[in-house]
Amino acid sequence: MTMIADILLAAGALSAAFYCFVLARRLKRFNNLEKGVGGAVAVLAVQVDELTKALKGARSAARTSAEDLARQADRAEHAARKLELLIASLHDLPQTGATEVPLTPVFRRGSDKDRVMR
Repeated sequence: MTMIADILLAAGALSAAFYCFVLARRLKRFNNLEKGVGGAVAVLAVQVDELTKALKGARSAARTSAEDLARQADRAEHAARKLELLIASLHDLPQTGATEVPLTPVFRRGSDKDRVMR
């Protein structure tokens, strides 16, 4: 009886060794850097690094654009206030009589400096 148990134990050990050998070969193919999942993981890791760099660049560009836009908005608000003041000051000016403007322009010949449009 002990001999049968020893034979069964040896057969179990041999089958476990064969199973480990098969698993080791599969794992080696799985982790192959050129064809297996290991290669895909390596490529994805490189792509993640590149995308991280691109994202940092996009964030800095967006931050710069937002700062420029804020500065331009401040300038526009300042210009709008100035225009409002100018328009308000125009309402305070007295109305003057309208001067007649001739309907047909008259051009004089001469140097460019002396050209006057009437």
